[in-house]
Amino acid sequence: MAMLVNGLPAEVVSARDRGLSYGDGVFRTMQLRDGRPRLWRWQYARLADDAARLSLQLPDEQLLLDELAALGRGHALAVGKITLTRGAGARGYAMAAAGAPTRIVAAAPWQGYPEEQGRDGVHVRWCELKLSLQPRLAGIKHLNRLESVLARSEWDDPAIQEGLLLDQDGWLAEGTMSNVYLLRDRQVLTPRLDRCGVNGAVRDWLTENVSQFGLEFIESRLSAADLIDADAVFLSNSLMGLWPVARLGDRVWTPSPLLQTLRQALLQQA
Repeated sequence: MAMLVNGLPAEVVSARDRGLSYGDGVFRTMQLRDGRPRLWRWQYARLADDAARLSLQLPDEQLLLDELAALGRGHALAVGKITLTRGAGARGYAMAAAGAPTRIVAAAPWQGYPEEQGRDGVHVRWCELKLSLQPRLAGIKHLNRLESVLARSEWDDPAIQEGLLLDQDGWLAEGTMSNVYLLRDRQVLTPRLDRCGVNGAVRDWLTENVSQFGLEFIESRLSAADLIDADAVFLSNSLMGLWPVARLGDRVWTPSPLLQTLRQALLQQA
């Protein structure tokens, strides 16, 4: 992995960095093609929104593009990551104690996913962990991902590719690393992210583009029963793209041609 910390080659930050001490920061992960980030318009918009909601200084867009290009150059495909923290500071929670912000840009060779996961679908399970409710942080990809870490630790079966999470009130929220969608008739239904969960760049892309395929995008409170009753279920993040869900426990879904059409459209998006 190649990494720049505040523009300089490095792999360390201050032990007093608030991202380390308090999870006081945000990050975004993306696929790079010859150093160019895919879905950049949506990625940068998400990063900007997350940073604004935590009162973090947002780096110049061209600066980030230049750093990603420098690190990803030479790789046909790579994984890029941008991390922003409030920087090193004195002891205590007060934001005023922080110094200059920390900007970490990294790139690693793309390992990819098996083609059949996007074509034939994946197996998922319910997680026992329930997401806590905090509207002030809902949607933000902040640095405290302990709930996802604990949820992902619940299984080690390689046949299971993702775990689905309910919130503390029992509503469907997301996967440990993905957003979740239900296809019902001509509607794409996805959980509202006003109380918990992460809003992904692909989710924003779907919001803007599904109407081109005769579909209506709807954010709603969804239950586990709604998911089981769906015509199809699929997942998204910036690296997997779109994954159909093939099995959840005893529930099996057959491949949906419409989902494959959406998946191919996303793959062709710059």
